Amino acid sequence: MQSFYIRYRNTQGTLMRILNAASRRALDLPLVQAEPAGHDHQVTLALEVNHKQVGQLYREWCSIADVINVSSGLAQAAEWAAAHPPVGVTMEESRAAARA
Repeated sequence: MQSFYIRYRNTQGTLMRILNAASRRALDLPLVQAEPAGHDHQVTLALEVNHKQVGQLYREWCSIADVINVSSGLAQAAEWAAAHPPVGVTMEESRAAARA
């Protein structure tokens, strides 16, 4: 079981988009706790996920406009929060692919 902590601006539909990322993958949601955190809000999710799903969830949550920060209880998630493009892709390759 892995815990995820997602800080977000409480705008219409943001929490549902966060939860939808997990439910679309048919993941059980044994713990969902949403609460105010200063001027923003935070949701804590406990999910049973594998390494690939962690990356998918991080990418999806980070792409939501009103999500401010995504963190996790495990250190393995740090690689998904790193700068993009991934380490194996040079910036020139990334730019060339974008122009194609």
